[in-house]
Amino acid sequence: MTALAKAPILDYALARFNMVEGQLRPNKVTDPRLLAAFSEIPRELFVPSTLVGIAYLDENIPLIEGRFLIQPMVLARLIEALEVKSSDRVLDLAPATGYSTLVLSALTDYVTGVEPNSTLYKEAENNVANCTPGKVKMLAGAPVECCAVQEPFDVILVNGSVEFLPEIMFEQLAEGGRLAAVVRRFALAHAAHTGQARLYRKNKGSISWVSLFDANVPPAPGFTAPRGFAF
Repeated sequence: MTALAKAPILDYALARFNMVEGQLRPNKVTDPRLLAAFSEIPRELFVPSTLVGIAYLDENIPLIEGRFLIQPMVLARLIEALEVKSSDRVLDLAPATGYSTLVLSALTDYVTGVEPNSTLYKEAENNVANCTPGKVKMLAGAPVECCAVQEPFDVILVNGSVEFLPEIMFEQLAEGGRLAAVVRRFALAHAAHTGQARLYRKNKGSISWVSLFDANVPPAPGFTAPRGFAF
């Protein structure tokens, strides 16, 4: 029996508690604001109705073809690495049904989510409106193109793995800004989702990055490099 075939979880409050205590804290997630967000936001509302019972597993949960709600531990560690402050302007790229956008909105009042899939965008817009009315701005469109027309951001999160990050994304980072993404190697792009979580920083116009951890994350839409491209 696969993990996704396990019996449904009915006590969602307990499931959230177990997710925080069993998946996040043991993996060095310590920010109390972030832990509170994961403890309070009902993750089961962001997955298909047939999968609500497994919403809190440490798995990438399928939403529609090619799109997933990424596993809680990876999402939490990426967000913690970004060190989001209450004054930060945050851009959440490819958030699918909006779960990550709501988590980020618990840390700052300035969050913009950009979702390219029209079905997922509508779900995210409804979820955000129901949970944080007026606090988060949702946009429909290609993540990179929307990124280019918005104000500079202090924080950018990419939901999913990428083969490359276009220069325009770094141009849209404010001075001192941070960007988190999982970068996967071309050789593994069609065989597995294994990649390396990275944190990028902008300092005096220059970009540097550090490796955070290995992660198995499905691709984010719009970040596939042309073959022969080197990153």
